[in-house]
This record gives sequence, structure tokens and C-alpha cells, in this order.
Amino acid sequence: MGSGGSAMEVLGSPSFAAACLLGGLLLALSLVSIRLPPPLFGVRLPGFRRKRKAPVRVYMDGCFDMMHYGHCNALRQARALGDQLVVGVVSDDEITANKGPPVTPLHERMIMVGAVKWVDEVIPDAPYAITEKFMKKLFTEYNIDYIIHGDDPCLLPDGTDAYALAKKAGRYKQIKRTEGVSSTDIVGRMLLCVRERPLGGSHNPSSLQRQFSHGHNQKVDDVGSGTGTRISHFLPTSRRIVQFSNGKGPGPDAHIIYIDGAFDLFHAGHVEILRLARGLGDFLLVGIHTDQTISATRGAHRPIMNLHERSLSVLACRYVDEVIIGAPWEVSKDMITTFNISLVVHGTVAENMDFLKEESNPYAVPMDMGIYKQLKSPLDITTSTIIKRIVSNHESYQKRNEKKEASERRYYENKSYVAGD
Repeated sequence: MGSGGSAMEVLGSPSFAAACLLGGLLLALSLVSIRLPPPLFGVRLPGFRRKRKAPVRVYMDGCFDMMHYGHCNALRQARALGDQLVVGVVSDDEITANKGPPVTPLHERMIMVGAVKWVDEVIPDAPYAITEKFMKKLFTEYNIDYIIHGDDPCLLPDGTDAYALAKKAGRYKQIKRTEGVSSTDIVGRMLLCVRERPLGGSHNPSSLQRQFSHGHNQKVDDVGSGTGTRISHFLPTSRRIVQFSNGKGPGPDAHIIYIDGAFDLFHAGHVEILRLARGLGDFLLVGIHTDQTISATRGAHRPIMNLHERSLSVLACRYVDEVIIGAPWEVSKDMITTFNISLVVHGTVAENMDFLKEESNPYAVPMDMGIYKQLKSPLDITTSTIIKRIVSNHESYQKRNEKKEASERRYYENKSYVAGD
């Protein structure tokens, strides 16, 4: 009797009722899962519309003057913080007012930024400082979620933070600055020749051009460190190359196009010829010559950028599928077979077109095989074009660099570790 009463108490207890209810629910769910075939869970039912999650859009701006792999790496990191990357390119007038005259005009900088494979949209004539009006436009018209910048300070002429408003709004994110390069560094490499001129000496642009150095000797390194210009302090890693690489090879029946060159001071002329080359096939393979090869063919003071720096700039281009880091000067039969090259191309605008007249024509083999094609270059720009722009206005760039070098020196002196890649 006592045991029967105890059982009745258990059956009537709230905890037992709750346990029964939970068990019933679990049983019902299991029956539903058995009755409904598994594929149904991945199928949109009639009349049922799942709300799509809006893509996270991030914004990054910059001058992107003398664009280099550091800019590209910043854009890569920014893109990783969202689903779509919108890039604002600062106008020529704004750059001149805040930093001094740009080396490359806006239309060339637009080509460069638009060709970076991590960029989804480009806004021309962006302001140097993000005003409240422009920030509102970014949030409402461009649906920007976050504004991105590197860990190096960006100060206006009056000393205020160019991104203060974005930080105050809680819509700012920071990325890690790429080690060892900046536009100031690159311009500084070319300005070294001016600094080393003998007193009272005079140089015309062509003689100055022959004096440019890329920082591979002790004398240049000493000069660079003494003036604050950091010369070729890039520390290449395999991880960085993997980050820039597409990671995909050509298909078995792919029409592979090959183009080679120095690709020094990667510029809009390079981008446009690569765009045309890529349009001729399914896969674009780019050969990048060694520093030694370039020095032998173009003078002891070239290239300005070293092999790994040039390789990353080319890899960041959306038209490029793969690069050969340190490609041979001559395109051999074995090389054509190894990489299954269908067509070898070359632009009509280059530093030296005399190779067609020489006995040691590097394209003799593909010409004999009938797989060589010359492409009309869309832009009449070479690396020498960029160098001449610096030389012709070197005093302005010298003053601009002196200001920038001071802030760069402070950055490196106060630099602390920032997580990121």
C-alpha cells in the first residue's frame, strides 16, 4: 500500500509530467525526420522564402600612387574582412594639396586599382580625409559596413586623424601594414641618384636615369639608411606568395598564353597588355626575369624593384593565372613543352624592341614554331616613363619625400607587433 501510494505520487509530480512532455516532443521530432526524406531539408518549399543575408561591404581608400605589392596586400587583407571590397582612389588635386604632386595621374591609378583581384568596385576622386558628408554617402549609397585602414597613422596637414569620424562611429577596422615597402621607399630609390650628384655638377634626365639604383650594394644601403629612405627591406616568405597565388593550374585542354618581361615599377601599361594577353586564351602564364638578367640587358642600376617584389605585383593582377619567378631570357622548346604553351606574346611598347633584329632573339623558337604574336600595347608607358616623371620634377618629389620620410621614421621607431597577415 505504501509502495503503491509512492508510485502515484511520482506519477503525479510536476517533474514526471515535464519528463513525459519532453519525451513526447523528442518522439514526434524523430517521427517527422523519418517520414521526411533528407533531401527535403535542403530544398526551398513552395511559399517559403528564406531571407538572404546581406553581404558585408568594406571600404578602403588611398592614393595608390606608384602602386606596389604593399598596396595589393592591404587590399587583400581588407577584402578578407568582408564579402565585397569597395576602393576609393583619391583625386590628383587632393593628393597635391595634402602630400605633393602624384607620380601617376588618376586614370592610371584607376586602372591599377581596378586590376587588383581582390577589388570589387572602385570610386574615383575620393577625398583624402573622410568627411561626415562622404562617410554618410558611403553608408547610405554604397552600403558600406566598415571603413578599413592600416596600422600606420594617417594624419592630415593640421595633425588630425583622417579616420577619426569612422572610429567615432564605430565603423572602423584596422589591418596590418605590409613590411618593407611604401611609395616613399620606391621614389626614394630613384631619388638617390639626385642626392649623390657631385656638387656643382649638372645632369640631364637621361644621365640621371642611368644612375638609378635598386639598393643591392652597400653604398646604396648606407645612403638609404642615412636619409630615412628604407631600401628594399622586403622579407619574402612562402606564405605571402601562397596568399597572392590563385592556387589553380590550367585545365587539360587549356589554351595557355605566355608573356614575359621585367615588370619593374608595375604600372598601367603592364596591366593593359596583360589584359589583352589574357583575352587570347584560357590561362595566362607570366615569366618574370631575374634581377641579373635585367641588369645585363638594361643597365647595372636596374631593376628598381627586386624579383620577389615584382612577382607579387604581377600575381596580384586579376588577369594573371600563374608566374614563373626568375624566367629564362630565351623561350626554349623545352620550356614551351614543359608548360604546354599555346602562344607566346609580346607588346609593341617595351624598354627594348631591338631583340627582333639581334641574333640572340629570345623569341626565335616560338617564331619558328608559328606560335608567336605581337600585341599592340594600349598605353605608351614603360618603366622609363615613370622614372622620367620623377627626374623631371625631382625637386618637388625630394621635398615630398623628406616630409614623408620623417613620419615613416617615427612609425618604424614606435612600431609594435600587430596581429594579422
